[in-house]
Amino acid sequence: MASDAGNPIPRFPAGFVWGVSTSAHQIEGAADEREPSVWDAFTAEPGRVKDGSTAAVACDHYHRYREDVALLADLGVDAYRFSVSWPRVRSAGGLDFYDRLVDELLAAGVRPVPTLFHWDLPVALDWLERDTASRFAEYVAVVAERLGDRVKKWITLNEPAEHTLLGHALGAHAPGRQLLFDALPVAHHQLLAHGLAVRALRASGATDIGIANSHGPTWPASEESADVEAAGFYDLLLNRLFADPLLLGQYPEGIGELMPGDVESDLKVISEPLDWYGVNYYAPTRVGAPQGEDIEFGGLTIPAELPFSVRQIEGVPVTDFGWPVVPEGLTELLTGFRERYGDRLPPVVITENGCSYPGLDDQDRIAYLDGHLRALHKAVEAGVDVRGYFVWSLLDNFEWAEGYERRFGLVHVDFETQQRTPKSSYGWFRDVLRAQR
Repeated sequence: MASDAGNPIPRFPAGFVWGVSTSAHQIEGAADEREPSVWDAFTAEPGRVKDGSTAAVACDHYHRYREDVALLADLGVDAYRFSVSWPRVRSAGGLDFYDRLVDELLAAGVRPVPTLFHWDLPVALDWLERDTASRFAEYVAVVAERLGDRVKKWITLNEPAEHTLLGHALGAHAPGRQLLFDALPVAHHQLLAHGLAVRALRASGATDIGIANSHGPTWPASEESADVEAAGFYDLLLNRLFADPLLLGQYPEGIGELMPGDVESDLKVISEPLDWYGVNYYAPTRVGAPQGEDIEFGGLTIPAELPFSVRQIEGVPVTDFGWPVVPEGLTELLTGFRERYGDRLPPVVITENGCSYPGLDDQDRIAYLDGHLRALHKAVEAGVDVRGYFVWSLLDNFEWAEGYERRFGLVHVDFETQQRTPKSSYGWFRDVLRAQR
C-alpha cells in the first residue's frame, strides 16, 4: 500500500463531494412489495447463487431506511448514491418509498443521488429488445417528475459493461445468458437507454446528470504482440465500447457495424452531453493471448473461445474476493482517460470504489481506501478534474451471484437479526471526512 499511509489524506478541492453507494436490489428487501426483476428469477434457479440465497429480505432497507440514513448522517457524508428499483416503481405506491427516502436524506443534510438502473430489470423486459430503451426513458420521466423538485444529481445507468458481459455474454449474472459476442445488442440498447434518459431528465429541468461506468487499466501479460493485441481488444470491450460512444459520439473501429438499428442516428442520442462522468474503479486487469482452455478467474469462467485470457497480477495484495489491490491503477486510469478524451471528458466523479474483507476491525479495508484516496489525489494533482468520491458500500449486502459471502460494507449487517454495527473503516472514513472540511 501507499508508503505515506498513516499521514493525513491530502486535502481535495473545495466543493468536492464525499459519499457512499448502495443499490436497491442488494439492500432493500421487501421483494413481495414490488414486481419481480430478472434477479429474482435468476436467484430462484438452483446453483445460480453460491450460497443459495436471494435478496428477498437482504438488509431490509425498505423498512429500516431511517436507521440507515442516521448512519449516513453520523458518518458525515455529503451525498448518498442509492438506486431506484424499476420493478418497485412499476408497482402500486412504489415511488412513495423513494419520496420518503429522499425527504429523510434531505432532513439529515445528505444529498440524494439516485441511480436509475442498477441491473434489476423488470422480468417482463429484455435488453435484447430495442423497445426496452424507450420503456426506460418513460420510467425515468416518471421518477424525475416525482423526485426532481428535491433531487438535483442523477445517474442514468450503473455498469452497463458488467451487465452485458456477466449477465448476457458469460451467464454469471441475471438473466443468465451465455451469448458471448451476440450480447452486443444489449450494450447498444443500454447506451441508447442512457441517451434517452438524459433527454428525459433534461426535459424535467435536470442540470446535473452523469453515468456510472466501470473502468480499469488493461495491462498486457507481456510485450509479445499476441498479448498486446489481446489486451487492446479487452480494453476496447470493457473500456472504450462504453466510453467512446458517450464521449466521442462513435464506436471504436469495427464495432458500430456489429450493432443493431440505425447506429449513426442512435449515436447522436447516446452522446447527449453529460455534466460529469462517473467511474467505478476496483482494479486493473492483466490480459494475454488465449490459452486454449477455459480459465477460472475471480469467480468467473472465461471461455476458451474468447480472443483473450485474463491472468493474475503477481506481487500485489488481494481482497477476499481475490481482486488485486492496485491503487496506482486509479491514477493511471484517470490520467489515461484525460489523454484519450481531452476536452471531451467532463468532470469525473468516482461513483464506486471499495473492497470485500471480513470482520469488524477491518484494517485491510482502511488500507485499501487510504491508498486509493491518495492515488485519486495524485490524479487531481496531475490535472484531472475530479469532483467527488463514493465508497462502495455503506452496508454489507447481497453481493449478486456471491450471495452474502462477500462483505463490502463500512457497516456490518447481521442478516439474521438485521443489526447494524459500524466497522473500524466507518470510524476511519468519518475522521477523513471531518479532516477534509
